[in-house]
Amino acid sequence: MHVFKKPARWLAAAACGLLAAAVLPVGHAGAAAAGAGGGAPDGGSPRIPGRYLHQQLDWQPCTGGSLECASMSVPRDWYHPDSGPSLTIAVSRHRAADPARRRGVLMMAAGGPGASGLPRPARLASYSPKLADAYDIVGFDQRGVGASTKVVCADQDAVDAMFGGVADLRDRSAAAVRRTFDRARDFVRDCERNSGGLLPYITTDQAVHDMDLYRALLGEEKISYYGPSYATFLGAYYATEFPRRVERAVLDSNIDFTGDWQSFLTGQPMSFQRRFEQDFLPWLAKNDATYHRGRTPGEAQASYERLRAALHDRPLDVEGTVITPNHLDAAATNALYNADQFADLASLLGFLEHPEQAPAETRKAVAGRLKHLMSADFVADYFAVTCGDTPWNRDSRYWVRESAQATRTHPLAGARELTYAAVCANWPRSKAPRIKVTGEGLPPVLMLNSKNDPATYYEAAVRAHRGLAGSRLVTVEGGDHGQFQNRNACVDAHVEGYLLDGTLPSDDTTCPAARG
Repeated sequence: MHVFKKPARWLAAAACGLLAAAVLPVGHAGAAAAGAGGGAPDGGSPRIPGRYLHQQLDWQPCTGGSLECASMSVPRDWYHPDSGPSLTIAVSRHRAADPARRRGVLMMAAGGPGASGLPRPARLASYSPKLADAYDIVGFDQRGVGASTKVVCADQDAVDAMFGGVADLRDRSAAAVRRTFDRARDFVRDCERNSGGLLPYITTDQAVHDMDLYRALLGEEKISYYGPSYATFLGAYYATEFPRRVERAVLDSNIDFTGDWQSFLTGQPMSFQRRFEQDFLPWLAKNDATYHRGRTPGEAQASYERLRAALHDRPLDVEGTVITPNHLDAAATNALYNADQFADLASLLGFLEHPEQAPAETRKAVAGRLKHLMSADFVADYFAVTCGDTPWNRDSRYWVRESAQATRTHPLAGARELTYAAVCANWPRSKAPRIKVTGEGLPPVLMLNSKNDPATYYEAAVRAHRGLAGSRLVTVEGGDHGQFQNRNACVDAHVEGYLLDGTLPSDDTTCPAARG
């Protein structure tokens, strides 16, 4: 039996605290800014008042880092810019280390939706000094997120009850289903009541207009772009609505931005289950001498289900955090994003089976890490975007049937499908325009995706690639989520070669998995 001598890496990090997630004179930006209103989906150009086009960004050192930070004002509604109060978008910049070699601006965004993009230029600049030499690397918190104007929904207790509560999300009884829909309706009601009328404007389409104003205020005719996960959706929409403003674009770990959120998100239970069964369980069995979870993948899976059943029958109170089967499944899905986290999940399984053998610091770390499975701030923006960007089926009977099938066939993430879908099925009907991504008018786009990515699954990336004319897809063996900045020399060479020199593979190609 594995006895804890010290906290696993993520447990130790939890004990220390974890992350969730104004400029120089505009100069020649006037000409560039004049195009900031172009690209309306109907072919028209929203009229942009001068107070937005002519604002100056006042760069100041960011708190506790190497970046410069500023803020800009944007219309709440880009199609009716004089209606409603302005929003604030927080932006950041890492200036090119070598001004003589500077080739432009590399804009980047964060995933989620709901994660903060403000600190990310610092990490990219540290990881790739070549890009940091050649580009001003800029980021931002998307509308609805972080230091920008935030959308507010339910409080943290309500979010904890939705995703973690003592009721097992695999429970398909009539009472459990009714409780799920009741909580979803309450959540949506709280969003409408607390958001101050902001919900209809927290969409990807509105955000890409913010991005183009940012480009204009930086004085750039064109930008290059890097975005992972949800930021592939954001980047594809930006490139579609403003194709003449894109020089080069890298889309890493792709959502199917040619389709809708419903079809994409209902595909995730399959890919999380695949990653669990094809990658994690074989790894766990291979390391049975350390973790004692079973010598074969089948034995390892059986041990997981036994532990889950035990938590179902008797939830575990660890330092005031009540750990249920939902907490176990959430910890497992989170760990599947990167193989570096497999050992942490394996350690957690041992802890949950014998918590009395763990030192006090580990118990406190586990309690802190699992206390809130989803932050209230994150889910507010997540649902605003995913429910508002594209239409959802609003038939509750359909979702009861669909989620029951997902729970049977892909239980690891399928059990939570009804919770997510019930929110979007009750969301206010959106007027966001449908954006058809085709790649028309764009330079070739470099796309990256691993085969067993649990969150942005390969099949969706292939669909997006086929729909984005002229794109090149680099397929990475393995299953990590996020290929660039993942210590993969093959991927890094493709990305840096493209962004620095415009070098692309002549056709789709492959890279081996990253080595730890």
